[in-house]
Amino acid sequence: MTGIGPVEPVNSSDAQETYEVIGADTPRLTDRWQAAPPRVRRAVVGTAVLAATTAAVIALLPPEDSAPTSTLVPMPGPANVTTFRYTGLAATFDSTPASGLFRFAVTVHSGPPVTLRVTGAGAEGLTARISPAQNSAIDAGTTHRITVQISVADCARLPRDTRHPFLDVTLRNTRAIQRHRFNFGGAYPDDLSELLARACHPLPPRPSTRPQAEATGRADSQNMD
Repeated sequence: MTGIGPVEPVNSSDAQETYEVIGADTPRLTDRWQAAPPRVRRAVVGTAVLAATTAAVIALLPPEDSAPTSTLVPMPGPANVTTFRYTGLAATFDSTPASGLFRFAVTVHSGPPVTLRVTGAGAEGLTARISPAQNSAIDAGTTHRITVQISVADCARLPRDTRHPFLDVTLRNTRAIQRHRFNFGGAYPDDLSELLARACHPLPPRPSTRPQAEATGRADSQNMD
C-alpha cells in the first residue's frame, strides 16, 4: 500500500444537503433580451425607432413665433401735430403804431413735446417774435398761449396789393425741425392790415372781412436740412 487509504463509502445523506452559492451573477439585461420572444423584441425596437424619429422631427421644426408685436407707428413731425389759433389783439396800436401784439393759442395734439420759435410774418418788411421770449416745450394734449409782437421794419418792402395773413415759425421735436407757415383767416388779416395802415400811411385800407374773433391757421411746411 502506498499511503492511500481505503475508499470510504459516500454518505447518502450528503447528497441531500444544501450549499450556499457565493458570488453568483445576477441576471443580465442582455440575458433577458435574448430570452425575450422575437415578437416582444421587434415591438421594443419599433417603439425606440419611432421615438427617435419623433425627436428628430421636433428638433428640425422652426421655433414658434412669439406673441405678435404691435405695429410701430412712426413718430409724427412737429408740423403734423401742431395747430395755431388766432385769438385777437393784446393791445391797441395807439402807443406804438409800427408794432402790434397778436395773441395765439398753440396746441400740440400728439407725439413728443414741441418747441417753437416765431421767425416772421409773411413779408420781408415785417418782423415777428414771441413777446416775452419763451423757450418752453408744449406737451402733447395741451394748449399754450403766446403773444407775438409783429413790427413794421420797412414800409417800402411791403407789397401793397396783397394781404399778409401769414405767420412763419420753426417747430422742433425729437424727430425733426421744420419751418412752417400758418395762413390765417378771420380777424387776423384785418388786424394785420390795420397795423400796416397805421405804420405805412397811406396804405390803402382793405374792406373788412371780420366774420369771427378767432381763426385757425392753415399751414405749409418744409423740413430743415
